[in-house]
Amino acid sequence: MRFIQDPGSNVNIIRGYGPAGLKINEATHQGSVILTASAIRLEPMLHSVADLDANHVTHLLALEPELVLVGTGARQIFPDPAFGAAFLRAGVGFEVMDTGAACRTFNVLVNEHRRVAAVLLA
Repeated sequence: MRFIQDPGSNVNIIRGYGPAGLKINEATHQGSVILTASAIRLEPMLHSVADLDANHVTHLLALEPELVLVGTGARQIFPDPAFGAAFLRAGVGFEVMDTGAACRTFNVLVNEHRRVAAVLLA
């Protein structure tokens, strides 16, 4: 799927997603990423929801989001309940959806200037 470009934006925007990868701004990334409005972190060892662990929680919480989105690929697959519970204990919203929905939601929230972090699995 392709998105329309917002030329006035100076934040990370997901321009497209699919089998070829995630197009963030003008660069295409293969594999999984952690994304905020201002940072892109490639996660080459993150292949499935089962790979999400306490290290990911620590990294995500250090980004100080108000909401964490997890895009789980073509289908919505819930991570271990302890993974999501860590965010809820910290007072951070947590949502799990397929990667397409997570990309669209990320763009909307970033354009609303919300502090969102997304874990997007390829």
